[in-house]
Amino acid sequence: MKFTKTLIAASLVLVSADSFAAAFQLSEQNASGLGRAYAGEASIADDASVVARNPALMSLFKEKQISVAGIAVLPDVSLKGEGAPAGVPASALNDDSIAPNAIVPAGYFTMPVNDKVSVGFGAFSNFGLATEFSDDYAAGSLGGETEIVTVNMNVSASYKVNEQFSVGLGLNAIYADAKIIRNVGANPYQIPAQTQAVHLEGDDYGFGWNIGAMYQLDENSRFGFNYRSETDITFEGTFSSAAKLLPEMPGSVEITLPAIAEFSGSHQLDEKLGLHYSVMWTGWSSFDKLEAEVGAPKPAFTKEENFSDSMRYAIGGDYQLNEDLLLRAGVAFDESPADKNHMSISIPDTDRFWFSFGGNYAIDQHSDFDLGVSVLRGKTQNFTEDGFSFESKGHAILLGAQYNYTF
Repeated sequence: MKFTKTLIAASLVLVSADSFAAAFQLSEQNASGLGRAYAGEASIADDASVVARNPALMSLFKEKQISVAGIAVLPDVSLKGEGAPAGVPASALNDDSIAPNAIVPAGYFTMPVNDKVSVGFGAFSNFGLATEFSDDYAAGSLGGETEIVTVNMNVSASYKVNEQFSVGLGLNAIYADAKIIRNVGANPYQIPAQTQAVHLEGDDYGFGWNIGAMYQLDENSRFGFNYRSETDITFEGTFSSAAKLLPEMPGSVEITLPAIAEFSGSHQLDEKLGLHYSVMWTGWSSFDKLEAEVGAPKPAFTKEENFSDSMRYAIGGDYQLNEDLLLRAGVAFDESPADKNHMSISIPDTDRFWFSFGGNYAIDQHSDFDLGVSVLRGKTQNFTEDGFSFESKGHAILLGAQYNYTF
């Protein structure tokens, strides 16, 4: 990976700290749960995507199954300038679309080995972000382009202890790719605003694990729990200065993808109606600081963060309309871990509400199809970053489709 600094020796670590300081967790591991706002994900066993949210649920499947999903993320994140340094009009900070559209894919396979053991594999993402500003954006030193993509390759196994209780274990290899570009922006030195100031690009692998448990209270009620470990990612490369203020030196920046725990319950209220709920905890407090080491064992830069552990609450239901069609709906509240004093336009994070609906259609006895839609509404935020003041609004629409095949 290559770190390039073109203004001052400390500029990269300062900007990358702001970039990585935003929450960038993804819930979109399948389209079946999307229609319920992902309520009940650790307890309901819709399809092979249980590999991602609770591997213990694989013990409920009697046949092999493949699930392939794709979710389109259509964000609407805008900024309005509220104040700027002298010589820069606040209106120059306005941007009505800083987050590009994206597709989040996922694929899963589960297979019972015998009446006690099942195995599965999944490829999905738990974390990711992307924001893009024009090259000549006035606050280019804060905006520019930020992108983090992760792919989690998860091998899992479940064991059926008895008719009521099952456990699961997963091993995870996480590939992470990052890109951060910053431009000079408005300045008093007659330097073109689009001049690139910082460029970071590279990738790394990390490893983690997850465990799950499932308890069947009776034929109509089930509870589930899943815990996913935190994962350390280290981007290694070189620092250099175009102005030759410092010689090129080896450097590294570390980030921690936080641990996640989820508890869910699912209840079949009658022959047609089901109720599902989830409480999810994400351990963002482990993301307490960022350190960059440049050419020496001592940190060249340390930035204290003030992230808090965050919670997500979801409740949803499904209704079996007829033999072929199952309808879903759900709502959720997703809490932001970011401190208002540490906000960044790279990802102006905020609490958000989910309003979701969807359904499953049985094509034949071997295959079925899921569709899901979620509307996300975020709170309006006002904050200041390095002398620039902003009002941010963030909303999104999620559209998901998934195909499941049993054989």
